[in-house]
Amino acid sequence: MSNQGAETKKQLGINIPVRQEIAAGIFLMLIGLFFVWQSTDLPMGTLRAVGPGMLPRAVALMLVVGGLILSIMGFFDKHGPMLPLFAFRGPFFIIAGILCFAVLIRSVGLVAAGPVAMIVASFASPETRMVETTIFGVIMTGVCIFLFKYMLNLPIPVIANYW
Repeated sequence: MSNQGAETKKQLGINIPVRQEIAAGIFLMLIGLFFVWQSTDLPMGTLRAVGPGMLPRAVALMLVVGGLILSIMGFFDKHGPMLPLFAFRGPFFIIAGILCFAVLIRSVGLVAAGPVAMIVASFASPETRMVETTIFGVIMTGVCIFLFKYMLNLPIPVIANYW
């Protein structure tokens, strides 16, 4: 098998033939439109008596306009970079790590949920080294226990049903 064939199998992603500026502009417009929609229930007020909805809606509309400008500029730029290959590995393992933490935090506590979440999320990179990742997970969990349990006095279960 050629080296190129092995590399193609290794990537496991999708390639979308679109310029980066166009994709970024569309993404910004979608985020802006989402926040415009979410701020419709907030009263706008007037310029003399600004309501709680004016700033969020103004910022969201600026995001939409900026995204539109970016997309138009990307449409006319014929030499700009294309959207790179999107790999599913990174987002999959990051989301899996978050879900592991959510499932384990109440059932076993932070002592187990922290390292497990960090180890699972570390598989997002093909360069993961288990020894270093485990040491990092244990140290960071200790820092989190100290910070959240003792410094901030948050009711986070360190060991579920015990501490």
